[in-house]
Amino acid sequence: MENASGAAGAAIATGGFGGAACRSPLAVMRTERGIVAALLVSAGLAWWSMADRMAGMDAAPGTPLGSLGWFTGVWATMMAAMMLPSLAPTAAVFAATVRREVGRVLVFAAGYLLVWTAAGTGAYGLFELGRSLFGSALAWHSGGRWVAAGVLALAALYQLTPLKRASLSRCREPLRSSDTPWQTTWQGAFAVGLKSGGWCLGCSWALQAALFALGVMSLTWMGVIAVLVALEKIGPSGGGARLATAGVLVGLAAAILAVPHEVPAFVVPSSPSSPQVMTTMR
Repeated sequence: MENASGAAGAAIATGGFGGAACRSPLAVMRTERGIVAALLVSAGLAWWSMADRMAGMDAAPGTPLGSLGWFTGVWATMMAAMMLPSLAPTAAVFAATVRREVGRVLVFAAGYLLVWTAAGTGAYGLFELGRSLFGSALAWHSGGRWVAAGVLALAALYQLTPLKRASLSRCREPLRSSDTPWQTTWQGAFAVGLKSGGWCLGCSWALQAALFALGVMSLTWMGVIAVLVALEKIGPSGGGARLATAGVLVGLAAAILAVPHEVPAFVVPSSPSSPQVMTTMR
């Protein structure tokens, strides 16, 4: 189920995918190099933008997220940086199916990113609600360390659930069981983007939650989470990557409880290495 080269090709063959039929997503990527390159360039530009925006910001967990508008813009850019590379197989299959109609591919990608942007605004609401209800109880030297470790442990536990396995399987079998009408309509392209984003959200939401526990404004931890997502979705063994990721998360949870100052690239709140939050977060 989680083999991207075999089962995905069979799924495509039964889903009415025209010229992309009977080929694995990785094989389609080789013939759709322009689309793949465009995604990677877009992701690179998003990373550059994030590096510029986050320069000097507090990368510790619990960092204030600024205004909703500011955070939404940053989060959308962050998702483009982190998720577009692992979207490449799905986008390649879609591009081959719609005969490289760039407009429809853009609409598809917009639907995908909209799902993640909406998820980010939901996370923002939960974060702000937690701060307003519990306030200083979530400070690092109070309950904050335990909350961060708990989020990481729950993210690790989610890696072992049937929902995670099912979502990852769908992410590794792009556009499986999609109906044919979407091939000829812009609305359908957008709907397929939303559907793909929904499965990806089901697969990776816990890893994004882990980013909040590690420091949502940290470029280093953004990169680590992006690599873990990519290994699960497009690596040679989705199941193996899923279990390895669970182990990494458990290890991080234990380290944050026991020796947080020894965790590489982890900024302990209120430590001398934790810079002040920039006033541009509004």
